[in-house]
Amino acid sequence: MAFSLAGAWQAADAQSATAAPIAASDTFPNVGLPTLSDIVELLRAQFRVAPTESARIARSVLTEADRHAISPVLLLAVMSVESSFDRHAVSVAGARGLMQVLPAAHPQLIAGTTDLSDPAINVRIGSTILRDYLDEADGDLEAALLRYSGGGRGYARRVVLRMRRFDASLHRE
Repeated sequence: MAFSLAGAWQAADAQSATAAPIAASDTFPNVGLPTLSDIVELLRAQFRVAPTESARIARSVLTEADRHAISPVLLLAVMSVESSFDRHAVSVAGARGLMQVLPAAHPQLIAGTTDLSDPAINVRIGSTILRDYLDEADGDLEAALLRYSGGGRGYARRVVLRMRRFDASLHRE
């Protein structure tokens, strides 16, 4: 399966919400997946995340990206926009952790969970939610991200722009 960010970039740069929808298949880098060390380096250099924490986040991202067939770059971009990689982040609405999982909106996924600040738990639940939204939107990334954010204006555009930056950082030759 070949993936390209080109379609996502064009949609993100479009001024109108009526532009072609961003397809999930357009959000995967076409130069290969980032490695654990690539992600750790990115988190340390750009977000000053501690080495051990960076490794935990990177492992969680790669595991869940593989499990849910989601680009690791997409997961990183969502985390960047949602929490700036602060695993202890809590929104005014009560969303928690790296992917800002809202317990009240997803009680079935939260059941039995004791610590949404744990990267493995938070990324597992957040990526499950995102995958469900992508499936329900027939792969339309813009629609899935709109739902993930609770309807936040410009959210999909911010995520796709972060994807572009991360993709460039992770795949420098």
